[in-house]
Amino acid sequence: MTSILTNNAAMAALQTLRSIDSKMQDTQARVSSGLRVGGASDNAAYWSIATTMRSDNMALSAVQDALGLGAAKVDTGYAAMETAVEVVKEIKAKMVAAVEEGVDRQKIQEEIAQLQEQLRSIASSASFSGENWMQADLTANAGSVTKNVVASFIRTETGAVSVKKIDYELDGNSVLFDESGDLGILDRIYNVTPASVTLDVNVNGVTSKYTVMAYSIDDLIADGATFEGNYANTTVPAADYVKVNGTWVLAVDQATVPGQEIAAVTTAPAGNWAVDLTPIPAPTVVVAPASLDLVDITTLTNEQLDVMVQATDVALEAMTSAAAALGSIAMRIGMQEDFVASLTDSIDSGIGRLVDADMNEESTRLKALQTQQQLAIQSLSIANTASESILTLFRQ
Repeated sequence: MTSILTNNAAMAALQTLRSIDSKMQDTQARVSSGLRVGGASDNAAYWSIATTMRSDNMALSAVQDALGLGAAKVDTGYAAMETAVEVVKEIKAKMVAAVEEGVDRQKIQEEIAQLQEQLRSIASSASFSGENWMQADLTANAGSVTKNVVASFIRTETGAVSVKKIDYELDGNSVLFDESGDLGILDRIYNVTPASVTLDVNVNGVTSKYTVMAYSIDDLIADGATFEGNYANTTVPAADYVKVNGTWVLAVDQATVPGQEIAAVTTAPAGNWAVDLTPIPAPTVVVAPASLDLVDITTLTNEQLDVMVQATDVALEAMTSAAAALGSIAMRIGMQEDFVASLTDSIDSGIGRLVDADMNEESTRLKALQTQQQLAIQSLSIANTASESILTLFRQ
């Protein structure tokens, strides 16, 4: 039936044209954005994964920045430690020169004093972004302060996220100066005698540093030493005391395990106090007369100066070890930077596989849709002109 009210052919052609136009809009959106999944409506699962991984990549970008900041801190500390090592070498050389008879120690001390000030300057200026790894308040923090560098951002298979860090311990083996005490490499007193230790000993309420030798508890008791409390191998009292001329003197444990060594004073405290260990032959004990940053060679005897040279060498070994530790953490940070960069590229590539449009495919599809659109328009035009043939029926 032919009708001038309902044109089925035109409606079919129009529906086809609308479908083609919709497909063209989708294809043009992919071509213009480069994405085949531009929103959740395109593919909810792929869009969700891509959005999450883009967020993680932004976090990894922040990790890269943090690693760069950490590397700068480590490099600053390493440069300072390396320079400080050279300065301490100079101090050691001048101490050795001062041992020679007839030299003017006062002049050498003037040079050493300048080098000591240089060490302080190096430590205080080795700061990057407010962080200084060459000096820290060790005494107020139980002997150590932990510094860290953000190393990675991790998402587990359960979706939980965490930030991993690279830790670096600031302690007596890595810090040049203790800001409120004497636990640093350059401000502590070095005991250069094997099997001995420098301890804080309380004599009549006055705490001072004394050099002690380590004896086993059993040996001390066997040789007649008297202690407060029961020092059998099963009980250790809360405090350790050695009897000095009839007076109890508080000493510091070298070990708190029964049967192990206890530190007992072997050098006489001030006021002619003597340790009541006369049955035990006391070996000769030497200790650095002062810390490296305070030593004054003009006041030292030749024997004390020789001890100070040994202590300086021990300090150099500690500084060399600290520099090696900084070098190791710098290497690790560099490796982590390379890994994070590679990981970021891999995530970008993975996201691309999920949501990026294949431009070759989209261009081919667009060309085909354009052709279909033209044909649909032509078909609609033909359908619309079909009703005009009815006019011929009414012509004379």
